[in-house]
Amino acid sequence: MPDLLLELRSEEIPARMQRKAAGDLKKMLTDGLVEAGLTYEAAREYWTPRRLTLDIRGLTARSKDIHEEIKGPSRSAPEQAVQGFLRKAGLSSIAEAHVHSDPKKGDFYVAHISKPGRAAEEIIAGLVPDIIRDFPWPKSMRWGPASAKPGSLRWVRPLQSILCTFGPETEEPVVVDFEIDGIRSGNITYGHRFLAPGEITVRRFDDYVGKLEAGKVVLDADRRKEIILADARNLAFANGLDLVEDEGLLEEVSGLVEWPVVLMGEFEEAFLAIPAEVIRLTIRANQKCFVTRPRGESEALSNRFILTANIEAKDGGKEIAHGNGKVVRARLSDALYFWTTDQGDLPDLDQLQASAEKFGLDLKKPLDQRMARLDHLNVTFHAKLGTQGERVGRIKRLAEELAPVVGADPTLAGRAAVLAKADLTTEVVGEFPELQGAMGRKYALLQGEHPSVAAAIEEHYKPQGPSDRVPTDPVSVAVAVADKLDTLVGFWEIDEKPTGSKDPYALRRAALGVVRILIENRIQLSIAELAESHVLFVHQSMQRPRGGAIGRGMREFKGRQVGAEVIDLLAFFHDRLKVYLRDQGARHDLIDAVITPQSDDLLQIVRRVEALGSFLDTEDGKNLLAGTKRAANILAAEEKKKTAVAETVEPALFRQDAEKSLFAAVNQAEKQVGEAIQNQDFSAAMMALSVLREPVDSFFEHVLVNDEDLSVRANRLALLARIRTATGQVADFSKIAG
Repeated sequence: MPDLLLELRSEEIPARMQRKAAGDLKKMLTDGLVEAGLTYEAAREYWTPRRLTLDIRGLTARSKDIHEEIKGPSRSAPEQAVQGFLRKAGLSSIAEAHVHSDPKKGDFYVAHISKPGRAAEEIIAGLVPDIIRDFPWPKSMRWGPASAKPGSLRWVRPLQSILCTFGPETEEPVVVDFEIDGIRSGNITYGHRFLAPGEITVRRFDDYVGKLEAGKVVLDADRRKEIILADARNLAFANGLDLVEDEGLLEEVSGLVEWPVVLMGEFEEAFLAIPAEVIRLTIRANQKCFVTRPRGESEALSNRFILTANIEAKDGGKEIAHGNGKVVRARLSDALYFWTTDQGDLPDLDQLQASAEKFGLDLKKPLDQRMARLDHLNVTFHAKLGTQGERVGRIKRLAEELAPVVGADPTLAGRAAVLAKADLTTEVVGEFPELQGAMGRKYALLQGEHPSVAAAIEEHYKPQGPSDRVPTDPVSVAVAVADKLDTLVGFWEIDEKPTGSKDPYALRRAALGVVRILIENRIQLSIAELAESHVLFVHQSMQRPRGGAIGRGMREFKGRQVGAEVIDLLAFFHDRLKVYLRDQGARHDLIDAVITPQSDDLLQIVRRVEALGSFLDTEDGKNLLAGTKRAANILAAEEKKKTAVAETVEPALFRQDAEKSLFAAVNQAEKQVGEAIQNQDFSAAMMALSVLREPVDSFFEHVLVNDEDLSVRANRLALLARIRTATGQVADFSKIAG
């Protein structure tokens, strides 16, 4: 069967766009081919900085002939229905339709449609220009004289040539001929821009790859990555160093070169006084280079770096390495200035005394000065939620409140909260925002802060995603939860919650972060109680009365009044918890059975789900679930019919031993389950429920619930209600599948 080779060659495509663009090209073309009636055996996309390539194997040479019947209205149908049928079938008049008869429905119109198949070349020639015109680049451009005309071709960078060949391995392939804005398809491509700029005539994919390789172009991006990584490791090893590997940088660099040549540059050792993170980021961001470290070291860096050139220089790359070294030195000079400046006194120190007194800061310490400046400058956090300084005050209070709950020292938690945002005003973080937290930790250690305080400054941002680790130090936990909960409470107060896919303030991530911190550290915490306390503090600190423009009324919650926004926020936490538990493999029905609007201890929910899942895996659990659901269904049906159900169970109305046994078992289970839950021993609660299994089975086997005697019936229904109440202490069994 024939194979198709397509190459779209242009000026340099930004590295970040290449992989997706190649995938988009593959999807758009293969979808179009299938929709046109063709099939294929395999398709693979390739990309380099200057080309997107698609190799499709086993493509059918021609689409099949189509014969179909389209049933229309009856012959007596109104003209409007007939015209609609003609449009649908593509007929010009009703005379082109056939009349079929049905013994029951009478005569009706049928259109017999026949469409001859088309050659694959014809289909491809029609598809590719449309794909090029409609290609979903994030950004595109027009170029040349034609760009002045409306509707002229747009591409990410000027499109230079199109290669498109089609044919089986045993025959000479043909060029699929088409044109778009003066660019005609052909069987010609070009090698490396500088090393092999001449024309290359191509037949099919296999010789295309080989000829490109000879023309100093490595087509496969993954192979380019392998070459860069292997050569970088070997070059570092040959110089007694280890490569500091960086998958993201490797992906980017592989998209910058068609013929990777790995070289080594260097800078003065004096720059190693700068923190390793700053050196690495400086060299990575500005020169797209890898850093190295002395062999066996885990933290310290060397003064050598690895760069990837796109050319084989006559001097072996010495001049390229020297030029990169000059730029790296200039960038590191800036970084050294930032690092040194951050450890000195601020020029406006005399204006920071009021802020220092407010937060108990020591203006002899550089990080304290930066926090004082953050407050003094009144940097806005959010127009409706005050300044960063006001926010730090709220986080401090909340962290101190949380500290005893999570096992932290309140003094250390308060100190860490005060300094947590201080590095936002440092020079290094201003240049490299991704180092916020990490630089705060370094500066805190330099000025002699407690290790837990320094760790909390960095870790309070964590976790920043589902794969990021959660903080475990109690001080870090207190500040991290306080930071995220303040954000959530604040935005709930001003009614700026996530809607649909929009979440500009990353509130879902913040809530999931709290969920993970509490669960993975096994911390019990009343979310509603803490949130309500913080809401009151927010109103007080910002001098806003509860129930004003922000407040939305109060609600009953576990015997006390809390704000409606707190109830809504708790429901949001429930949603995030469900996502987390499902990702951990928990059954969605068990989660729904355990969570209630009153559930504000997230760890307790998790423990209930775990215990319930283990119980339902046993024979007692499975049988009790069946019996409980049967009882619930009977009760629901009778309640719907407004059948009388006794308020209490009256033993004097029992007529069979099975009723007595079930009543005794329910009394025992209710008592034991209640005690177990009070002690938060959910496994024991499940064990207590297991005693109901046999009495419930026996009850349904020997007792007719809907007895003719209405008082007996009402009493038996009340007994079923007691089963529902007893099991309901653990979970809503009616929501469990099975």
